[in-house]
Amino acid sequence: MFKRTIALIALFILTGVLCENRLPAEDLWQTAQSQAATHRFSTLFTAQDVNRYLKDEKGLTDAVAWCRQTGVTKVYLEVFRGNFYAPKDTLIAARERFRKEGFIVEGCVTPTAVGKLSNGWKEISCYTDIPTQENVEKIFRTAAELFDVVMIDDFWFTDCSCNACQKAKGDQTWSQYRLALMDKVSQERILKPAREVNPKVKIIIKYPEWYDKFHERGYDVAHESELFDFTWIGTETRDPDNAEWGKKPQYSAYWISQWALAFSGDKMGGGWYDALGTTPKTYVEQARQTILGQCRESMLFCYSVLHGNHGPQDAEALRTEVPGLLKLAAFVKGEKTRGVATFKPMNSDSGPDVYLFNFLGMLGLPMTAATTFPTDAPSLLLTTHALADPALEAESLKALAAGKPILITSSLKAALPETLRAKFDAPQVRVLDLKTPPEKKESYEVQESVRTLDKMPQKELDALRAPLLAALGVTLSAPAKVSLYLYGNDKYVLENFNDEPVTVEFSAKNQSAFEPVLALPTGTPLPAMKAEPGKPALRLDLPPRSLLAFKAVAEKK
Repeated sequence: MFKRTIALIALFILTGVLCENRLPAEDLWQTAQSQAATHRFSTLFTAQDVNRYLKDEKGLTDAVAWCRQTGVTKVYLEVFRGNFYAPKDTLIAARERFRKEGFIVEGCVTPTAVGKLSNGWKEISCYTDIPTQENVEKIFRTAAELFDVVMIDDFWFTDCSCNACQKAKGDQTWSQYRLALMDKVSQERILKPAREVNPKVKIIIKYPEWYDKFHERGYDVAHESELFDFTWIGTETRDPDNAEWGKKPQYSAYWISQWALAFSGDKMGGGWYDALGTTPKTYVEQARQTILGQCRESMLFCYSVLHGNHGPQDAEALRTEVPGLLKLAAFVKGEKTRGVATFKPMNSDSGPDVYLFNFLGMLGLPMTAATTFPTDAPSLLLTTHALADPALEAESLKALAAGKPILITSSLKAALPETLRAKFDAPQVRVLDLKTPPEKKESYEVQESVRTLDKMPQKELDALRAPLLAALGVTLSAPAKVSLYLYGNDKYVLENFNDEPVTVEFSAKNQSAFEPVLALPTGTPLPAMKAEPGKPALRLDLPPRSLLAFKAVAEKK
């Protein structure tokens, strides 16, 4: 009882501090509206939420008020989820009320329990089944009738291997069959009928965060990014210590956003994250990474989740940070990201280096993401994903001949032809030994040697980073769980994911004066940014779980 009382007191104190630091609801709403062209916050009312919360005047009034006080300026009203249609009259009334209140209103569909269920993932459907395909068409005809923009939540895949699927697959691999199947059903059962109903309709495909498994379940980013009008990405990293949700490091939200930009360009719309398996700290870190990844919009999933369990505390933490997040969005908007080039061809197998990019970004390696070999990159990270590129040998030899610093995984080096493998003994190449298990697996999970990279001593980390960063014109000395982001030629962000303060040293070639632009969480004091006499590197103290954005400036004479 005593512990519970102490916890409640701590929660009340935290809530009070957050409330003191955030803008009044109407001011936050106005700020969010004025900065929406830079970055927009939105939320979703699931089909069940629509039926529960938006069916009467009080529910609508409460929903409008909550969105305003959270800085949300766009809402998505869901037509279908889990074999449930939201009542049409309720959808129309809610759509009109939100529009009247100054919100942008768009639609959504979550294709779960659409028809015949997969014999794999719970609630996923078998799209070999024709009646299930017909249900898909019915759902999207309904959605297109009501909305000019409809997002598909990230369940538009299949892992079914029933007898009908096995027969239809024939001699193809499961990946080949599912990619072709989902492309066909997308065109014939979503895009074509939706556009027949509403020629103006735009359909968004939203991808989940498990990018190394996309092609295994029918997500064809190479083709779907052309077929659909917009793409979105899941940036829900949640708490990296939460075993239920896969222990994903926070940096993965940034990297996957950059990779989605690489394969979809201007069609890339936003990131989607939730409060499941989070604390207020990890919840707002999702928001920061989504913006650092240059998403144009943040979708807060969802109204009911943010009203249950710890959702209200997460929402309150976000409200406090929204003005700073909008400032961060303005800081990175339109800037070209720089970093060590990572290479994941579309629809490529990961091999044993599954999700490695997420973890290396937590070690202070700034990264860019590419779907074709990054020929012009100053420094490279090569993983087993690169084996999917038929030009790998030729491009690697060019990079080696140019003397570019390369970090190659032991698993990739072992998989290369012997003659090419020998070339990677060059002095500018560093091998990241991940102690890959010798047995071949069809679907790898994250190795323990990858999960424990953040235990690497700082001295080893600094040495690992040094040549790769030197090619980018920067230096960094920092412990693990400190991430670095480079924008344009003169903008920088550091984020400390540790639960304790850290000291870092940073320098940039031909730049000796810097000024702080923004520190998060809200209320964090901006540091003095002056190098110690006789020392080239800037020494910075970063508070726990904090972010610092700064830029180079002309030195005052």
